[in-house]
Amino acid sequence: MSVARQVVVEADGGSRGNPGPAGYGAVVIDPATGEPLAEAAEYIGVATNNVAEYRGLIAGLTAAKALFPDAGEALRVHVRMDSKLVVEQMSGRWKIKHPDMKPLAARAAAILPPSSVTYEWIPRAQNKHADRLANEAMDAGRDGRQWEASASTAALDAPSARTPGTPSPVQGPVGDQAAGAARARAALAAARGAAAPAADALFSLAEETAESGGEPTDAHPAPQQSAGTPQAGWGAAPDLGAPATLVLLRHGETALTPEKRFSGSGGTDPELSAVGRGQAERAAGHFAALGTVQEIVSSPLRRCRETAAAVAARLGLDVRIDESLRETDFGAWEGLTFGEVRERYGDDLTAWLASPDTAPTGGGESFAEVAERVAAARDRLVARYAGRTVLLVTHVTPIKTFVRLALGAPPEALFRMELSAASISTVAYYADGNASVRLLNDTSHLR
Repeated sequence: MSVARQVVVEADGGSRGNPGPAGYGAVVIDPATGEPLAEAAEYIGVATNNVAEYRGLIAGLTAAKALFPDAGEALRVHVRMDSKLVVEQMSGRWKIKHPDMKPLAARAAAILPPSSVTYEWIPRAQNKHADRLANEAMDAGRDGRQWEASASTAALDAPSARTPGTPSPVQGPVGDQAAGAARARAALAAARGAAAPAADALFSLAEETAESGGEPTDAHPAPQQSAGTPQAGWGAAPDLGAPATLVLLRHGETALTPEKRFSGSGGTDPELSAVGRGQAERAAGHFAALGTVQEIVSSPLRRCRETAAAVAARLGLDVRIDESLRETDFGAWEGLTFGEVRERYGDDLTAWLASPDTAPTGGGESFAEVAERVAAARDRLVARYAGRTVLLVTHVTPIKTFVRLALGAPPEALFRMELSAASISTVAYYADGNASVRLLNDTSHLR
C-alpha cells in the first residue's frame, strides 16, 4: 500500500538573449523541513526563456517522481515557479497557442497524474534556489562544460547525519534519502537522453503573445542533426562556449524618419525627435529589464549617440564610438525622398538598385563599400567581445548588412528587409564561425 507523500518542486529557466545560451534549474523540497531532497540543472544550448522554464519544470517533476517511485497517485507535488506563463498554461487557464510548445507541456503533464500536481506562481525573489541553479547551468555552458551537483546535492549521497531513529523526509517505502536521490539523478539522465527531438531543440525567431495578454510564449522547432554531428549556430554545442552576441538597435526616429527621406552620414546629422527620444527611453527600459547587455558601441552620428546615451544611463555603462557603424553616405540624395531621387536622378537610381557596386549620385557610398567596412567591424567586434553581449546602436544599412552577411544572403536582400525605428535584431557568432540570427522588427515593446 502506497503512503501519501508531499513535496514541493521549485523550478526556473533562463536565457541570456532570449533566445540565447539557456539553462534550467529545479529543486525538490520537503515541505515540512524545507530541506532540499534533489537538485537538477542543465545547460541546454540556445533556447528561449519559455523553453528553459518548461525544461526546468520537466526536470523537477521527473526528480520528484523518482524520489517516490512507489507512491503512485498518493504522491502530491506542489509546483512553485515565477513563470506566470508556465503556471497558467499547466493549470489550464491559458491556452498553449504555438504548436511547437505543446510537446513540452505534454511531457510535463505525462510525468505524474494531473490530480497529483498543483501549481502556484511566486515572485522571482521567492524562487532563488531554482534561479541559482539555472544560472549555474548557464555559467557552465559559457565555460564549455555541463553543470555539476553542488555540495548540497552531493551530500545526498552521504550517509544520513540524522539522529539514529529519526526518519528521513524520504524514508518509508521508498528507502533512504541517498537511494531516492540516486534514482532522481538516474531518471533525469534518462529523461535527457530520451528527450523528444521537437522539444529538446526549440528556440524562437519570433514570439507570439499568450491569451493572458502579454507574456511572450512558445518557440519554433530547430532542425535536428544526427548524433555526433557538431552543432553550430542556433544549436551550438556547449564546448563551443558562449557566442559573441551583437544586439543591433536602430536609433530612434528623427524628423526625417517618418517622411522616409534618405538620411545617411553625408547629410545634416539630425537629432532625435520627441518620438525618437521616447523610443530611446523605452529601449533603455527594455534592456534594463533583460539585464543581458554588457557593453555598448555606437555609430558616431548624433541620432545613434543620443539613443545609446539613453540606454547607457539606465544600464550604468559607457558608450564606445565606432566609425564603421555609421550609415551609408547617400551623396546628393541626402534629405530627399525616394520619389524625389527618381525624379531628379532616375538613371543613377536605376543603376544603384541594379548593382551593389554603384554609388549614389555625387560621390556617395556603394553598398559594396558599406559591406566591406561592416564585415571588418564585425570581425573586430566578435574578437573583442567573445562570450559577451554587446549592444550596437546603428542604422538601417549596417544592420541589414550584418544580418545579410550572417545569413549568407545576396546583396539584393538589402531591398527585401524593413527595419522600424528602434527595432532590434540580434546576431550571435560562435567559435566555429557560424552565426544565429534573430529578428525582432517589432517596436510594440517601446510604445
